[in-house]
Amino acid sequence: MANKDQTINEVVITRIFDAPRELVFKAWTDPEHLIRWWGPKNFTSPACRLDLRVGGKYVFGMRSPEGQEFWSTGIFREIVIPEKLVYTDSFADEKGNQVPASHYGFTGEFPEETTVSLTFETVGDKTKLTLRHIGLPKGEISEMTKASWNEMVDKLDESLQ
Repeated sequence: MANKDQTINEVVITRIFDAPRELVFKAWTDPEHLIRWWGPKNFTSPACRLDLRVGGKYVFGMRSPEGQEFWSTGIFREIVIPEKLVYTDSFADEKGNQVPASHYGFTGEFPEETTVSLTFETVGDKTKLTLRHIGLPKGEISEMTKASWNEMVDKLDESLQ
């Protein structure tokens, strides 16, 4: 049993976009749009594959400015177009095979799988996105993940303009 300092927590990010909900939802579900913004600041996305259906799999790639690639994979658990997406998230290799966090040099305890939940709400002519990344260990990893998500959401916002 983990002690309270290692309890699993969640990162929550809420953002308002000056774009219709359908467009913001599409930015998360259309590979051609997604690769334009996926990854933190100064990262690019070499590829994205997704099977948008409950039980369908995705594989997302991102490349650092130094050229190191990071891949993730997961399964869509809930899809309500254009209101909600819920999917699992794990580190992966380029082929979409799940790998441990240590594959990318991360140390310490890192769960094999986390969950990302996205809700898209219409607010006038804008969209409110609420992102929840659930199952992260508290501490540095959680803070790093939050910073990365914030940079990615900034890039998403730029891609919608």
